[in-house]
Amino acid sequence: MVASKYAKRDLMQSEFTERANAVAVHGLGLSVDVYSPDLLHLVHSLRDAGLQPGYLEVFKATTSAMQWVRRHLPSMKLPYHGEGLWVTQPDFPRSSSGTQGVAEACAQILALGSAWLNHECATKQMVGYSFGTYLPPLYTELSARMTAENLAVLQGQVDEQARRHETDPALVLLEMPPLTYFGCGSLAIPVFFRAVTDRVACGLVLDIGHLWTVYRYTGAWLRQTLEAFASEFLDAFPMERVIEIHVAGLAEFTAQGIAQHMVDAEVLPYWIDAHGAPIPEVLFDLLAQVLAHPRLTCMKGVALEVDTKPVDKIVAEFRRFCDRFEAMVNRVEQVGAAQSHRQSGVNQGPETRQSLTMDEQASLSNQYQAYVEFVTTRHSLPENLSLLGGSLDDLNRYREIYLPHEVLHWGGELHDMFPRTCSLLAAAHLPLERVVPFWFSRPRPEEEDYDFFLLKIDRFVEFVTQDCPSAAVTVREEAEEMRTAYRAANEPTESAEVRV
Repeated sequence: MVASKYAKRDLMQSEFTERANAVAVHGLGLSVDVYSPDLLHLVHSLRDAGLQPGYLEVFKATTSAMQWVRRHLPSMKLPYHGEGLWVTQPDFPRSSSGTQGVAEACAQILALGSAWLNHECATKQMVGYSFGTYLPPLYTELSARMTAENLAVLQGQVDEQARRHETDPALVLLEMPPLTYFGCGSLAIPVFFRAVTDRVACGLVLDIGHLWTVYRYTGAWLRQTLEAFASEFLDAFPMERVIEIHVAGLAEFTAQGIAQHMVDAEVLPYWIDAHGAPIPEVLFDLLAQVLAHPRLTCMKGVALEVDTKPVDKIVAEFRRFCDRFEAMVNRVEQVGAAQSHRQSGVNQGPETRQSLTMDEQASLSNQYQAYVEFVTTRHSLPENLSLLGGSLDDLNRYREIYLPHEVLHWGGELHDMFPRTCSLLAAAHLPLERVVPFWFSRPRPEEEDYDFFLLKIDRFVEFVTQDCPSAAVTVREEAEEMRTAYRAANEPTESAEVRV
């Protein structure tokens, strides 16, 4: 059994090495949204400042938008940042995420000519419940096995499309997610990712800001310095699988948005991942430590995540980033490329995968049900699961502040989205805060590709129809107006090029 485990691990590493060798070095780049900020305006502003990113990792939009971007940036490397592919979930292959979502991702990879598909090891939908921002997976052995199995399915679909179109297949990358005040499970986070990579030939994305949140919300900051924590974490993490590194802002969340705070010597701030916020110097220092790790042998790119950030701030941060790290990143990429090619050519035998049993899938689904109840209410976790360090006070910050704001305000203010309906609710003395318990009152089957804005519209219509039937006609009318306008706004045409 032990010999079989090591043989599987060696086979996966061999397959990964072959795939990684086919990925070109990308250098220093930016992870961007098509619309926020305007992508071509950003590119032109960088060029005007004498800056040329080696690549742009483009976040999911529409396939037509991706085709438009490729036409207007014909020589740019454009890897793909996916969304809505819930590979941590037991129902992934059969779900809309694993069918419609994967098909759309494959079409967008083809449109961009992407070398990789990056996706967070996290989800916004689990066992019929939906969230506005990512929740990390359950960090357990069973969850790691499920994630690896689903990644193999996803990579197979990407490979099949590449064969049909006679193109090079994109390499699937799994990104270590942030902790927004808490994490749950029974495995240390680097051990979880080692359990995944032992079973599947995926690459990894290591996000520096996400690493800082692990330091903060597992309570490690109370016991050791950031440098000591990072040294231990990186030694246990599968650094040899890291294809890309991300760096983004961190900031404290407030009900009005985000507010930056400095690190205090006694108490660290409640920073969370915030792409629109400035990148604190502590993350660049942490990046330098990561780039010096001896097992970082397959890295192909380092990107600042800048969606939602003002263009002038992006230009300034990218210049600072290039000045400090360009030579270091080039050296790591070139040394890694040489080592990888010396390791290539290993004979790969036929792969055998051992799927989770039906009982194991059911057990994991039950654990995710308990996970949802734990993070949205005060239900307790099963005995074999617990918070990964941190404190209940941190979790309560998520339950009582972050989660209600997410439902009521994330993706659009309900008052702005449904002005006439909200007036009727106010006249009926129905506070909008009642939407939150309604949202998590029961599971709702996933029926289409995840889009939080459209999901929020649907859920609010359900809430109003149930709790204020006299406003049902009004809420449906306003909902249809928004759906129509939203879909039109997300299908750019040649006459609307300046927007893209």
